[in-house]
Amino acid sequence: MSSQPPIDPLKEENAPSAPSGYGPLLITILMFLGVISLLFHWSPVSLNWPYSLSKVWFNPGSLLGLGSANWVTSPLPLAMAGGDPHIRALMRTISASESNMDRPYHLLYGGQTLKQLTHHPDLCIPIETGPNVGDCTTAAGRYQFLTTTWQSKAEQYHPEPPVWFEFWQSYDFSPKAQDMVVYRWLSDPDAWGVDIAQQLKAGEITSVLELLSGTWTSLGYGIETNSMSSQLPSIYDDMLEEELSNP
Repeated sequence: MSSQPPIDPLKEENAPSAPSGYGPLLITILMFLGVISLLFHWSPVSLNWPYSLSKVWFNPGSLLGLGSANWVTSPLPLAMAGGDPHIRALMRTISASESNMDRPYHLLYGGQTLKQLTHHPDLCIPIETGPNVGDCTTAAGRYQFLTTTWQSKAEQYHPEPPVWFEFWQSYDFSPKAQDMVVYRWLSDPDAWGVDIAQQLKAGEITSVLELLSGTWTSLGYGIETNSMSSQLPSIYDDMLEEELSNP
C-alpha cells in the first residue's frame, strides 16, 4: 500500500485559497478610514461622534466646543515678542476695530471663539449686518483673516511653514503665527507700495489707516465702519506709548 507524500504548506498549490474580491474591499475600507481621519484633523473643534458633519459646515453656531468672547476696553498685548514698536502699535490698533475681545486670536466673525488653532478654521459664517448682509465670511483670528488671505500671506510670511515633505499639513494659526504673518506683511514695503514703518514714524497714522482700510474695512474710509473707527488714531497713540515703554 503506497503512502501519500506529505503536504508542503509553502507550495502555492497547497496553500489555502483566499476569498476573491477582498482586495478591493479592503482598499475601500482603508480609504474610508483615511477620509474620516482627515475630517477630524481639519475640524476646528473637537467633535463627539456621532455628529452631523453637515452641521459643521452649514451651522457653525452649533459646533461643539465653541465658546464666546467678551469685550475689552483696550486691545490686548501681542503674543509675539520684539519688533518695531510702531508696527506693533499699529497691529493692536487694527485689532481694536477687528477683534477687541478677550480672546482675539480665537475669534470667529460674530463673537464666537475656537477651541483649537492648529489651522485656519475656514468656516463661512452668515453676515447679519452691514453692506454684505446675506453673504458669509470666513474671517477668523485677531486680524480676521479670510481663508484665502491667510493662505496667501502665510505662504509669504509664516515663521514656520510646513517643510516640503509635509505638503499635506496646514499653516499653524497659533497666536504668535498670526502676529508674525501680519507683522511681516505690514513691514514689507513691496506689499503696500510705501514704507508703513516710515510713515508711522513721521506721524502719518491717518494716511496709514486709510491705506489699510481696503484690507481691514472696519478701519473706516470705505464701505464699513464701526464704533471704534473714529477713535483709532488716538488708540494708536496710546498703543505706541505703551509699546515704547515696554521694549
